[in-house]
Amino acid sequence: MSGFDPHTVLHERREAFRRAFVKGPWTQGLFEFLAFGIKQAWACLFGGLMLALLLVTFLWYPQDAPLPRYDFLTLAALAIQVGLIASRLETWEEARVIAVFHVVGTVMEIFKTYAGSWIYPEESFLRIAGVPLFSGFMYAAVGSYLARVWRIFDFRYDRFPPLWMQGLLALAIYINFFAHHYLPDIRTGLFIATVLIYGPCMVWFRPDAAHRPMPLVIGFVLVALFIWFAENIGTFARAWSYPGQEVEWHMVSLAKLGSWYLLMIISFVLVAAVQYNAPNLPEDRDSP
Repeated sequence: MSGFDPHTVLHERREAFRRAFVKGPWTQGLFEFLAFGIKQAWACLFGGLMLALLLVTFLWYPQDAPLPRYDFLTLAALAIQVGLIASRLETWEEARVIAVFHVVGTVMEIFKTYAGSWIYPEESFLRIAGVPLFSGFMYAAVGSYLARVWRIFDFRYDRFPPLWMQGLLALAIYINFFAHHYLPDIRTGLFIATVLIYGPCMVWFRPDAAHRPMPLVIGFVLVALFIWFAENIGTFARAWSYPGQEVEWHMVSLAKLGSWYLLMIISFVLVAAVQYNAPNLPEDRDSP
């Protein structure tokens, strides 16, 4: 006897609502728009829960609690991961991707905080070189989103760049995040390289019955923009602070969008190394 599958149940309910709601092209378009939004929210499940935790603990976590807030966030993030896997809302493959992101992100955090790029203003016991362990889960949230959105929207690609080429680009970006503190910053060249490599690529995503196309670079920019919004929530909740935010909070500079865009490339390549299978074009890509 097979176990309970939440994805099957949700799909069946969605299809029942679709049959009742869609009566023509206008209602079909509205349903597809709503389905896109709901699927995006579902893909953001882990990241959304983490942001909610940041805000709730910022507003209501007891200042005299024996467990520091940052350590509570670390344990809560672990509990969320266990819960998502146990409830089959997250696959083991996605969990492995998240683990890689946690390691990659924590290494960057250790270096960047040492260089003074940002600080963690609160105390914690669960930390490495002054970096609280919950910080790695913020990078993992990006990996979780990409792995889930790839599966949920059934991504397919036209003119997908060779993985080795993407890997070299991701490595150059990662090294530059460290090296630009001591050597000339080459991010302008990296931006150009991303356009040259990914510019011809189209991603086909399925919000409802048919796949829809979008230039992959535009997808990177949109995701980077939403990460920037999330980062503003994180800094407002004092999860970390940039220089100038220690005394009074203000919005994160739009210049950070470039950094998040480049981080998106690293994130995408890590997920693609696990999930991409060629050929990968949708059979229904010309469907209405």
